[in-house]
Amino acid sequence: MTDFESRVLSDLAELKSQMCSLLGIGQPGRLSELEASVTRHDRWMSRASGIGAALGVLLLLLHIAVDYLRR
Repeated sequence: MTDFESRVLSDLAELKSQMCSLLGIGQPGRLSELEASVTRHDRWMSRASGIGAALGVLLLLLHIAVDYLRR
């Protein structure tokens, strides 16, 4: 086996171990953890935007009530 062949085989072994770490071997890998994190973030952003819209409507109603009471 030449030096080139041994280097290619060692690089392939390293690549295989990194892919196993990324995808997981029967256990969730880093990719699954990243997907879960993005899902949690999306859920949080949806809730925050809904709360912001509700607060905006309440603030609008408060301003309308104040303007109505001034007249």
